[in-house]
Amino acid sequence: MITIKHRRRPGWILPAVILVPIVGGYVFYRWWNHGGGQRASLVFAWFRDGSLFPEKMMRAGQRCGEAPFLFPTDGLVGFLWDDAFRLGHRHQGIDIFAGGPVGQTPVVAAYAGYLTRLPEWRSAVIIRIPEDPLQPGRQIWTYYTHMADAGGASFISANFPAGTLEKYVTAGSLLGYQGNYSGNADNPTGVHLHFSIVRDDGRGRFANELEIANTIDPSPYLGMQLNGRTNPDEIPVCPAAAVD
Repeated sequence: MITIKHRRRPGWILPAVILVPIVGGYVFYRWWNHGGGQRASLVFAWFRDGSLFPEKMMRAGQRCGEAPFLFPTDGLVGFLWDDAFRLGHRHQGIDIFAGGPVGQTPVVAAYAGYLTRLPEWRSAVIIRIPEDPLQPGRQIWTYYTHMADAGGASFISANFPAGTLEKYVTAGSLLGYQGNYSGNADNPTGVHLHFSIVRDDGRGRFANELEIANTIDPSPYLGMQLNGRTNPDEIPVCPAAAVD
């Protein structure tokens, strides 16, 4: 007589079967409610039909009330500072989508300062602001990127060639135009500007913008609700009472 032995399932299988959907549901809940999920659904609808939400479009050079910064480009603010639209990632700035072709939507300096474009930067510039207008005594930097096409052809103004160092610009100065450069020609981003406020590293240089701890919530600087944690639902615009 042949005896068939049944192998016992490892003890971790049943707990895993139970936990996976729970954890997955929690991650989705966190993303939807704290990572811009509800707002993202509006933004994706706008991607399909750019005639939607004309009242949500901001303009380059627009100022919200008494906010110190000018808005840096035309477009709809699709993703906010501290959005978590990708698992394990916290967005370090705001993404502003104009909805037009590459190389046509102007990008302007939000505040006066000293512009640098490192020799290897195809799509980005950074501006040093020696005196933070909201926190006197500290230095901050404003960072603008994706100003090139998918292949890396730059849309940055000819006034700022690669290698530019500490060139003074006034608020509202033309920096370049929105592009879709991602560093990978086969995987371009949507046409937009990524804008962030970067902390000084304490030695007179800008900190690494890729880490959110090195960036600052831009909401009070632009006079809008640009924090993805406190504004998970709405596409931000100037408050009605603060429109300039």
